[in-house]
Amino acid sequence: MENKKGAAGMQVIYLVGLVFFMFCLSLTVADYDEMALESVAAEKNDGNNDMQTYIVWVQKPASQKFSAESHEDLESWYQSFLPETDANSNHLTKQRMIYAYHNVATGFAARLTPEEVKTMETIEGFVSARPEKILPLQTTHSPDFLGLHQGFGLWEATNYGEGVIIGLLDTGITPDHPSFSDEGMPPPPAKWKGKCEFNGTLCNNKLIGARNFMGVGKGQPSPGPPFDIDGHGTHTSSTAAGRFVEGASVFGQANGTAAGMAPKAHLAVYKVCTGFGCAEADIMAALDVAVDDGVDVLSLSLGGPSIPFYKDVIAIGAFAAIQKGIFFSCAAGNFGPFNRSLSNEAPWILTVGASTTDRILKSEAQIGDDKNNHFDGKSLSQPQDFDSKVTLPLVYAGSVGNQPSAFCKEGTLENVEGKIVLCETGGGVTNIAKGEEVKRAGGAAMILMNQETDGFSTLAESHALPTTHVSYAAGLQIKSYISSTSSPTAKILFNGTVIGDALAPRVAFFSSRGPNKASPGILKPDIIGPGVDILAAWPVSVDNATQSKATFNIISGTSMACPHLSGIAALLKSSHPDWSPAAIKSAIMTTADVLNLAGLPIVDQDQNPANVFAMGAGHVNPSKANDPGLIYDTQAEDYIPYLCGLNYTDTEIQIITQQKVNCSQVGVISEAQLNYPSFSIKIGSNESQSQYYTRTVRNVGPASSTYNLDLLVPHEMGMSVNPGVLTFTEVNQEITFHVEFIAQDGAGKDGVAFGQGYLKWVSDKHNVTSPIAVVFD
Repeated sequence: MENKKGAAGMQVIYLVGLVFFMFCLSLTVADYDEMALESVAAEKNDGNNDMQTYIVWVQKPASQKFSAESHEDLESWYQSFLPETDANSNHLTKQRMIYAYHNVATGFAARLTPEEVKTMETIEGFVSARPEKILPLQTTHSPDFLGLHQGFGLWEATNYGEGVIIGLLDTGITPDHPSFSDEGMPPPPAKWKGKCEFNGTLCNNKLIGARNFMGVGKGQPSPGPPFDIDGHGTHTSSTAAGRFVEGASVFGQANGTAAGMAPKAHLAVYKVCTGFGCAEADIMAALDVAVDDGVDVLSLSLGGPSIPFYKDVIAIGAFAAIQKGIFFSCAAGNFGPFNRSLSNEAPWILTVGASTTDRILKSEAQIGDDKNNHFDGKSLSQPQDFDSKVTLPLVYAGSVGNQPSAFCKEGTLENVEGKIVLCETGGGVTNIAKGEEVKRAGGAAMILMNQETDGFSTLAESHALPTTHVSYAAGLQIKSYISSTSSPTAKILFNGTVIGDALAPRVAFFSSRGPNKASPGILKPDIIGPGVDILAAWPVSVDNATQSKATFNIISGTSMACPHLSGIAALLKSSHPDWSPAAIKSAIMTTADVLNLAGLPIVDQDQNPANVFAMGAGHVNPSKANDPGLIYDTQAEDYIPYLCGLNYTDTEIQIITQQKVNCSQVGVISEAQLNYPSFSIKIGSNESQSQYYTRTVRNVGPASSTYNLDLLVPHEMGMSVNPGVLTFTEVNQEITFHVEFIAQDGAGKDGVAFGQGYLKWVSDKHNVTSPIAVVFD
């Protein structure tokens, strides 16, 4: 959520809590994959150390005595797979079933031993079972930056998203925050079937639903209301749909009026996470309920590493959601800038990467006596009692510790009293903890320099002492200066909130990148949106400056970008209630911006033009998305031949679709043949044949419209498109066109790993752009 006047900074790149998240960022992608894949839910206090929570998929009951629509019949069917009660075995007498899924999957979560699972595998109707994993969590100014303004434009046209219900799965919510006031809000739509687990009047016409799914099974004590003690859920909820709150700021920075993307949309919050992660069984249970409750948009700022879709509870739940017309938005992950680091790669999900806005909480480091020798940086906390005019001794942490200390790890620094200390990011130490170590050791201030992979992408955080966070290049120059003199000195200057970064939006260094591991023929991420230094609601005051309930915080992550897109999807849903989830996604992608405020290509953390694996289609432009001209639509049944093309078995596809599938009957299509608003092509080392694909577009613009072809052909490729002109005579008319990709002789043998381009349909009113990625294998 963002503010209409001021600028903002940040407190942490938030992944799974203020500490755990930064630890995760210090891991390599390989470390993260291993950690997330092997992490399983802790034993549920059942007295048996071999017992853990399994997610079990089964076939729908075939017997006529069962009704697929009856919850009681399904639960009876599920119970038939569980061990029989044994009076001599205490743990078996307890209720095994944690959740019985009815809407988004055919299966259940239960406490089982590995031996019991092996026995279960012999029962007719059993499909698969595996231990659950724990998945990690992944404004005042961003509405203005995105072109959303009170009283006119898209906000006025959609009445700020009124009547749309956004469901968020997260750490809960702070229900009495002013961002969730229902003043002037109408009652929820008649279709709403959800409930509120808060006492009294904490739910209202804004916050219409609140549930807690924190690992509670039948017969277990209630977990209590879904209060947010971590802050993440409150922040994402208000980013998506927070009301207008004047005077929002953090440490006096980013002052202005806070608002979410869809200020009049209704909110339904499902607590499935703590700061340390989100259990798969709880995620699936919440999705099961949310789909039945009647939400219109689902927003999940969480996700694990790449796995096949039939093993991915989010992909499975999302497929059921889009079958009911529910738009599904997810964070891409915070493990950039490494390639193939994405979460949430299924084509029926909008996968959202993170970008900057044009607002900077500016600070700078000035070294030596030369006023021109200074380096721009960022900091959220800019203490007024710090004398920026005073020159202080400067030291590099790596040379003043009792052990390798460049990362300013706790207990490593010595002999830094009264000095400015240069620390490096990373090393498994949060940026906040580095400042705390400098302060403990008596340091006066800190300069925080990036690792090489982070480039020029810096963060505004709340540090324990005066700090500026500078780029890797700046850090190298500062280190060189320290080495060049016997008495290095520096100053830290604070410049407050500055609007107008001409290079915005930039792709954030932490934003996960493609290519898509689970489905290489689908380009991911789909889109980028504001995710750096985002101001939004917070459960408590982080600066102890107010007793008001209007407390805010500034944090960063793809967790922050995702609810921006969820709120924008709610606006589009309000404007176009007949559009499918795929149509809304198409509108967002084909109208995205690929140029920054300076009119130059959007850049990445190294200030190089960002590629399609970093930004997908580009940066979201909400107003253009409301009038895309043409859309690429896809229905749920269209994904079945696509899934067959992934070489999934019929049984694996059944887990996703909840219906029996015979790939030999429905047919098979290659991934890139899906009617997607982008192209992802793989060229083998000896590729000689052309690749042919079709796309179908529907006219949602003027009845009489003519679109001409504009192509940017990728490196070492040839392309042809037929027809080259699309002529429409009525609204909702569909036209199919054919695309041929031809690899040139020797394509990919020059060491270039991939090429990119676009296919654009241009009329006098619209540009409908599909990005193209070509990977040379």
